[in-house]
Amino acid sequence: GAAVSMASRDETAIRAAAHRIGQATGTKVHAEPVDVKGAEAIQRWATNTQHAFGGVDLLFTNSGGPPTGAALSFDDKAWQDAVDLLLFSTLRMIRAAVPSMQARGGGAILMSTSSSVKEPIQNLGLSTVLRASVSALAKTLAIELAPSKIRVNQIIPGRIDTDRVRQLDEINAKKQGVTVDEAKARAIASIPMGRYGVADEFGRVAAFLLSDAAGYMTGATVQIDGGMIRSVM
Repeated sequence: GAAVSMASRDETAIRAAAHRIGQATGTKVHAEPVDVKGAEAIQRWATNTQHAFGGVDLLFTNSGGPPTGAALSFDDKAWQDAVDLLLFSTLRMIRAAVPSMQARGGGAILMSTSSSVKEPIQNLGLSTVLRASVSALAKTLAIELAPSKIRVNQIIPGRIDTDRVRQLDEINAKKQGVTVDEAKARAIASIPMGRYGVADEFGRVAAFLLSDAAGYMTGATVQIDGGMIRSVM
């Protein structure tokens, strides 16, 4: 198995997750509290990771969602915060990791985006616009880094049963004037498989895309959405 380095703004949560992984697998885990909106924090984490493990072979990027709302309801500061949270955090993490991958003869990068890169999601203006920019970054880097034997792919989650999705269910319930359970039922009705996904299902697909089993995949967009996304391409 892989040695794991984890970064999250929530120190308590990430320490607990690192402990669970270490206990379950016996692997070495480095966990560090990092606000991914900050360039210095990302660079510090990358440096500490390379000191702990000697280098980086695989990178998975993800960050929390920005505030909900219509695109034109946000001022410049909100937009800049969203750029820092979604686009710059991804770019900075990759920029910090790629030299190590190149020195080690290759690697793999997986970016988590959103179903909104295929279909805009109502009331998620910031997320929809900025996740699409991350999607463009993934495709661009797949081409640029292929000569270095670094694969770059993106994974698109639909409605996975996470804190973020539960928060969105609560927001939608208030907007629709219904209970949270009713709002969730309406969301599930739009999913052909008739349920939300679970984190383990997402994790297994992510692990495949980062593994040698996906060695000829780069620039790919993989949906894990229960059939929710209606776009043909």
